[in-house]
Amino acid sequence: MARHYLKKATLTAQSGASDVHDTVRKILDDIEQGGDAAAREYAAKFDKYDGNIILTPEEIAAAADLVPQKLKDDIQFAHDNVRRFAEAQKATVSDITYEIAPGFTAGQKAIPVDAAGCYVPGGRYSHIASAIMTVTTAKVAGCNHIVATSPPRPGVGVAPAIIYAAHISGADTIMALGGVQGVAAMTFGLFGLPKANILVGPGNQFVAEAKRILFGRVGIDMIAGPTDSLILADKTADPHIVATDLVSQAEHGYNSPVWLVTDNEDLAQDVMNRIPALIDDLPETNRDNAAAAWRDYAEVIVCADREEMAATSDDYAPEHLTVQAEDLDWWLNRLSCYGSLFLGEETTVSYGDKASGTNHVLPTSRAASYTGGLSVHKYMKIVTWQQATREGSKRVAEATARISRLEGMEGHARAADVRLAKYFPGENFDLSADG
Repeated sequence: MARHYLKKATLTAQSGASDVHDTVRKILDDIEQGGDAAAREYAAKFDKYDGNIILTPEEIAAAADLVPQKLKDDIQFAHDNVRRFAEAQKATVSDITYEIAPGFTAGQKAIPVDAAGCYVPGGRYSHIASAIMTVTTAKVAGCNHIVATSPPRPGVGVAPAIIYAAHISGADTIMALGGVQGVAAMTFGLFGLPKANILVGPGNQFVAEAKRILFGRVGIDMIAGPTDSLILADKTADPHIVATDLVSQAEHGYNSPVWLVTDNEDLAQDVMNRIPALIDDLPETNRDNAAAAWRDYAEVIVCADREEMAATSDDYAPEHLTVQAEDLDWWLNRLSCYGSLFLGEETTVSYGDKASGTNHVLPTSRAASYTGGLSVHKYMKIVTWQQATREGSKRVAEATARISRLEGMEGHARAADVRLAKYFPGENFDLSADG
């Protein structure tokens, strides 16, 4: 049985995307040439903000005073979970030393990047969790300097909860600067900051394009598109919970795809019938986003069996993947393309988005077919080294000389030749290409 679509998307995440490249390119060029002053001009133009760009300790403390204690406790709880998970991830990578051959040793070192730039969205929603996810992992990795930047609101500045979250998570500097100008300031080392070695964090299409343009000059976590989520559900799933989870992710934005894949058509119809009322019950802004996302981008797919369901999911390679079905171990072992996996109805994407400890900066637009999300490892360079005794280098030098000559790289060959001549005078080596 081929996939049967009870609901097919009329648009994709790429539909109607405007060409922002030229706009972003001009802003980046202007700020690189104009420095701090140009960044301030764009802050005034786009953020409608003329306050301090670099927040002072007094401003950070004042912002913390505005955060209710219960929210502080929740932020601390989420931070602790993310930190512990990042520490466990870091422990999976270690320095190694390995003797390739007698007298020839090679090794690996994990070295954190020096400076990290963390972008924290603060437009439609105040992404408190993004501050926790990006800054905490950079801190655990061991980055020497961490900048967090977030768009200020006119007359208000950066949301106090974002400032508090970034501060307790370990940000060395917090900037009130949004959009392309925030990304540019971190990249170019404006306002007395070190130049970022890596840029991380979600953002709108202008932030994503800025990261795309700057990639290579700096590292990035990924180029993110609209968030997307897929639920795999069988006859045992609770249709109300499935429908609620789909709506919860659709509220991210008007173009955020949500997909339901099931082998039970009755369940699919039940879920579809529940969704309009759940959307109508949301606050207005959230309702508008969820309604548009469900109308234009959502899909409901009925498959023959769980194997076809799994194959469909792998093909979609969702950012967030939820399984509400029997035999969770089977799904865990079978599924291979997703940003983050949520097994069973007892967990949900919302947990991962906010507080459970895994990172919510994840690959979108099918990028999960080739990469994972943000982790402590993204801030670390896995580098190699080697060292040899003279005797240990002998066989490597012979092979290097002959392979290099076969490739036509005589200079490489001679770098091996001179060592053989120095270390083993009087010995005859056949170092010709044909050996």
